[in-house]
This record gives sequence, structure tokens and C-alpha cells, in this order.
Amino acid sequence: MAQLLDKVALITGAGQGVGQGIAFAMAEAGVSVVVTGRTLEKLEKTVAEIERRGGRALALTCDVKSADDLAAAVETTVGSFGSLDILVNNAQEVPLGKLEDVDDDAFLAGFISGPLASHRLMKLARPHMLARGGGVIFNFVSSAMIRWDMATFGAYGAVKAATQVLTRAAAAEWGRDGIRVLNIAPHAESPGLKWWIENNPDEAQAFFKTIPLGRIGRLQEDIGQAVVALCAPEMGYLTGATIPLDGGQAYFA
Repeated sequence: MAQLLDKVALITGAGQGVGQGIAFAMAEAGVSVVVTGRTLEKLEKTVAEIERRGGRALALTCDVKSADDLAAAVETTVGSFGSLDILVNNAQEVPLGKLEDVDDDAFLAGFISGPLASHRLMKLARPHMLARGGGVIFNFVSSAMIRWDMATFGAYGAVKAATQVLTRAAAAEWGRDGIRVLNIAPHAESPGLKWWIENNPDEAQAFFKTIPLGRIGRLQEDIGQAVVALCAPEMGYLTGATIPLDGGQAYFA
């Protein structure tokens, strides 16, 4: 991945889970990484591990529901490393439960931290990517959008479906600018998935049986390195797509 040595990435929700796995993989490919999240201690641990491995990283607290925080994150990224080439919109709150149990606050938090935050960051990143002749943006969706049984996943799926549409629009509008925009739909060993497994053991056991590869994805090796590979020039003709990093479980028609 020598082509990525001069690149700069901004990754939200990188203090743990999928975001952290992507940050580790990006840094090992030579990308300078800005990791954001709400808990500075977690971010500093991510940065310390990246630096221990010889990479460059910066920790920055950021609440993706705050437009001011998002603007500051992009400004700090460019001010610290000189550019912004890769944006990973990973952090968001997800409203789970039956429709009658999801209140307005949870529903709105999902949309504000999900598609609205992604929309804001994409627009903030675009001028800097234009100045570099292009870039890559990753948004996160889920197979929850296409479940055979949407019970308890309605609000969550609605948030993710909105994000998928934004990605398609950005890919169509910004393709001539050299900016590629992709959806990632992962199954990974994240804290959120572990919580779901612990609280839904019977459903989780049935769920695992539907994964052809028979396991959950590893954060850096399966998710992070795949995201890095999608940034390579060899993948430069791919945009607007939903990439299922899920062991073959979902079928995105």
C-alpha cells in the first residue's frame, strides 16, 4: 500500500470496535490518522498503540451530533496533517427495539448521529478532497436494512437505509471530482455486537448459523484491511456500492 503513504484519514468512533480496527489498518498502511470519539482516554489508547507500531495519529474528542465538533474535526485534521483524503463515518447511535418502544429522542439521535452527521462531514471533507484531486468516503450501513424479519429493527434499519441513499447520491454527484463514496456493511467483533449477543443469546446462535464463513469478522484483519484495500488506486472504478464485509451472510441485490 505504498500509494497510501502520503494520505490522511479522519475516522469517527475510533476509540474502540470497528473504528479502531480501521484506524490500526490505515496506520499500518502508512496513512496519517485522526481518530475521534467522545471519550478521550479511549482515543489516546488507540493513538498510543498506533505510535507504538510506528504510525502517525492524533486523538480528537468529537460528538458527531454536534455540527461545531464536526467542523472542528475537519479543520484540525487539515491543520495538523495538511490534507484530508479518506473519511470514515463510523460513529453513530442506533435506535433498537420495537417501534412502540423507540421514543422520539432515540429515533432522532439515530438520524442526527447517522445520516445527518455523515452528510455534514461529507460536505466538510469535499473541498479538501477536491484540492487533492479526489478522495474516498466510507459510510456504514447494515444488513438490518434487508432482514427477512424487521421486527425490533425498524428504526435502526431506517437510519441505515437513509445513509445508503446518501452514499449513492454523493457517488453520483461527486464522481467527476474523483471522490468515491462507498457503503460498508460489516459483521465484526465490536462492543455493540458483543452486547447484542449477550442480551439475545438464542437469536445470536441462530444468526451465526446464517454466516457461510462461520465466524464474526476481526476488527483490523477482516474489516480494517478490507477498507484500506478499497482505498487503493486499483479499486478506483468502484463507487456508490454497498460492500458486505459479513462472511457472506447478507444478500444485497
